[in-house]
Amino acid sequence: MSTHGGKREGSGRKGVADEIKGFTLAQPHVQDAFRVIAEIMLDETKRPTDRIASAKILIEYGCGKPKETVESNITLNDFSIKDLVNIK
Repeated sequence: MSTHGGKREGSGRKGVADEIKGFTLAQPHVQDAFRVIAEIMLDETKRPTDRIASAKILIEYGCGKPKETVESNITLNDFSIKDLVNIK
């Protein structure tokens, strides 16, 4: 029988109990993790890219990741999507 394709043992999303276990194991270390990230951000001897990445992590996890907006201007055969929106 083929070993390719189909559902594989251990694949897919873990159950709620496993997720809760992961959160429980991580919880005691969250404050230390944020402290380490903040220390990297404030340490002027660290590479600028590391400091920026640290700042980004603190902002995204502390304040929430900002929503992305995408602006598009698509024209197909001299027909603009923006014209479609303006049709009344």
